[in-house]
Amino acid sequence: MRRILLFLFCAPFMVQAQGNNDSVYIKKIADEIMSNGKAYDLLRQLTKQIGGRLAGSPQQQNAAIWGKRNMEAMNADKVYMQPCKTPSWQRGGKDFAAVVNVNGKAVNQPLAALALGNSLGSNGLIEGELLAVANFDELEARKDEVKGKIVYFHSMFDPTIIQTFGAYGKSGVYRGTGASRAAKYGAIGVMIHSLSSAPDNAPHTGAMSYDNNYPKIPAVALGPNDAKELYARAKKGTIRVQMQTYGYFLPDADENNVVAEIKGSEFPNEIITIGGHLDSWDVNEGAHDDGAGIVQTMELLRTFKALNYMPKHTIRFVLFANEENGGKGGAKYAELAKLNNEKHVFALESDAGGFTPRTLGITCSPAQLTRFQNWTPLLKPYGTEITAGGGGADIGPLKTIDPNVVLSGLSPDSQRYFDLHHAKTDVFENVNKRELLLGAVNMAALIYLVDQHGVK
Repeated sequence: MRRILLFLFCAPFMVQAQGNNDSVYIKKIADEIMSNGKAYDLLRQLTKQIGGRLAGSPQQQNAAIWGKRNMEAMNADKVYMQPCKTPSWQRGGKDFAAVVNVNGKAVNQPLAALALGNSLGSNGLIEGELLAVANFDELEARKDEVKGKIVYFHSMFDPTIIQTFGAYGKSGVYRGTGASRAAKYGAIGVMIHSLSSAPDNAPHTGAMSYDNNYPKIPAVALGPNDAKELYARAKKGTIRVQMQTYGYFLPDADENNVVAEIKGSEFPNEIITIGGHLDSWDVNEGAHDDGAGIVQTMELLRTFKALNYMPKHTIRFVLFANEENGGKGGAKYAELAKLNNEKHVFALESDAGGFTPRTLGITCSPAQLTRFQNWTPLLKPYGTEITAGGGGADIGPLKTIDPNVVLSGLSPDSQRYFDLHHAKTDVFENVNKRELLLGAVNMAALIYLVDQHGVK
């Protein structure tokens, strides 16, 4: 009985002491990253020496070699490649769009345009009357007018949705399925408003997909300023437009995930995964999407090694292939995890840019979330809190092999992210060093806490 009473008396002090220990170690992590972090320098190398990294391109393959070499230099316990096949879509040429006639009068007004990723070429210049619709409901209401026309979807962000990823998701269906929805009724081409709220005219590309039941017509995104003007003019009269794209697919490419490990000292067969994706679109340097997540992942490896941290669980640092237009890297990682009968307990992804970190979202049971949120006081000094819901496209497939795996995602401030996302403006110069490093601090703190205290 005395032992029970002694434990009950001492327990609060033991918890407080552990919390103090965690706070001290997280400060040590933060000091190392903010003082000696290499993420910004690595990002400069990735973006300026390698550049855009479209899946299947030589640049994507060079990026994997670069990542492996750098993680080996950080003294990971093990670094290896996971081969996977990825799509190899090629843009094929300089995409073109223009207004050529307004209310019967010939004009020559070029439009800023980029073919959507996976869109096939137009087989020459195509021309047609523009049918501008606000949404799919209007398309259905006017389906008898579609045949032989080029359909424009006014897929601009809803400005009243403050969480920009919510606005992106709502508009993204027009990029993803708009071409086939219009082709169903005989459209010969599709244009959309770029998925951006930027007050500029840089078009944003991004993946679309075809429904094989309908013709595979070309699809382009227009620069925001041109798109708004085109929609306004189309509501007042008759417009004819031209467009030309060149996209095509080569045979699937041989790519690789790059994986580094620090072996666990107590639970070596229980795996914590951290990652981002190496590939980007061809029109930019992929600095925020997802160079930031790649170099933050590598920074965690460097930091844990620099501090001689001996994790309880095995920690993996993964540079995924082909997130943008196929998700083959994440699928292969999960496939091999299942094949090797691996136990994954936690996975964290950074794929929302290198801006100031705001939250760490976690997908788990309500009881687990309550427990994780007890760590918020340890994270708040570095700018984040723990919220419900998190993960990412590359770690999501792990849920298919174990529904109990806990998924998490770093969520930086997103108000500027979609100004740059998939556009030519996503370049190294638009990443702030301090913000990038702060993201790595919060990722490292969460991984440390999960490693020390588990997920249950």
